[in-house]
Amino acid sequence: MMLTNLHGKKILIMGLGLHGGGIGTVKFLAKEGAKLTVTDLRQKSILSPALKALDGLKNIRYVLGRHRKEDFIKSDLIVKNPGVKPDSPFLKIAQKNNIPITSDLGIFLKNCPGKIIGVTGTRGKSTTAYLIWRFLQEKFKRQSAPKASPSAGRPRIFLGGNIRKSALEFLPKIKDQDLVILEFSSFQLHDLTQEKQSPNIAVITNILPDHLNWHKNFTDYVKAKKSIFAFQKRGDYLFIRDNNYLLKKLAKKTLFKLVLVKSNLSKGLEKLVDQNLGKHFQNSVVLAIAVAKHFKVENKIIQRVLKNFKGLEGRQGLVTTVGGVHWINDTTSTIPEATIAAIDRFAKLTKNTKGRLLLIIGGQDKKLDFKELAKNIKNKVAGLILLPGTATEKLKKYLLPLKNGLEITEVKSMPEAVKKASLLAKKGDFIVLSPGAASFGLFANEFDRGKQFVDAVKKYAR
Repeated sequence: MMLTNLHGKKILIMGLGLHGGGIGTVKFLAKEGAKLTVTDLRQKSILSPALKALDGLKNIRYVLGRHRKEDFIKSDLIVKNPGVKPDSPFLKIAQKNNIPITSDLGIFLKNCPGKIIGVTGTRGKSTTAYLIWRFLQEKFKRQSAPKASPSAGRPRIFLGGNIRKSALEFLPKIKDQDLVILEFSSFQLHDLTQEKQSPNIAVITNILPDHLNWHKNFTDYVKAKKSIFAFQKRGDYLFIRDNNYLLKKLAKKTLFKLVLVKSNLSKGLEKLVDQNLGKHFQNSVVLAIAVAKHFKVENKIIQRVLKNFKGLEGRQGLVTTVGGVHWINDTTSTIPEATIAAIDRFAKLTKNTKGRLLLIIGGQDKKLDFKELAKNIKNKVAGLILLPGTATEKLKKYLLPLKNGLEITEVKSMPEAVKKASLLAKKGDFIVLSPGAASFGLFANEFDRGKQFVDAVKKYAR
């Protein structure tokens, strides 16, 4: 769907959401002159922050708390939220009536004049995308100034995709010479398979089991991730680690240039990354550096960026230290492997502080395996505070025969979890929110979960 075809079209936005991407999509399409219907299963009261951000825009009709069959039949185009499952009966209605279905990134890829660097993976994709953006931004910072002349051939650097902001918001600003870094979730990539387009440069950090409650199975999840390079052409690039057997196998017999990235951090950078981010982020850093080198970013820029980078929000970040107790926000750990990485890192740090590791964990299951996580908890965690959810119930079954003195407390809310942790904590302890599970049910999303944790820590930590 080209931009010139959007004016006056009847477009249905399926799923406004609360992450911010839906807001940006609606704003963009409204400015393009489309006649919009926004439909979401959630009630107006829940969506009020998003609705407030759209206040004043014209030609928008809202259908909230439900979907209506007629809206899916009478539209010229449907733009679905990535979180909407492809087997939705309403999408099937649209398909039967030959109504085209796309996404914000589908529109973006078809209309972006600049070069796109796409990043995906089960773990580390946000950090990889951000670091690529920062490396390139530093190299081209003079050229990236808002007043820089587009005709001067100086690229500006944009970051978007799966970051709670629609890339459509900055699409009108992009020129041929500009570079766009997009983070892609498996949901977004699943939607893009029908567009048959992949970014010019693709980066995959890893593929581990995740979102098996959304995808049919692990094979379907892998297929979605693979689409980030499945439609690349000659002259395009794919960056993966040289020791990732699965990705090397997937990338065989392709037209693009495959770049196998080695773990070649200098001792100085390795120490810096371990200290600022944690050892498990080395994979993200080496991939980001490899892409930076592709664009001839100097070593001094790479070192400067890494020296000042302490990690993204909700990724093992220190909230505060009160009374010698360290409070850590790792809310974006939504799979067991991510929580295992947090346990490994902070269990080691407790040796230096002569403290213990207390873990706030649990939530909704994504059909993942918690067996290894339970073993790590048994060996390295002193106290466990369980948030409610189906994943919690699954984890408890593994923990029961391994308990061996592990102190376990079940709570019903984040404030209660923080209160309990504060009462248990002693000087030198690390209290880590690393759920290892999805946030839906108790929280709006994982960032809402992190915000509630930070707010509660500020109120109850002693």
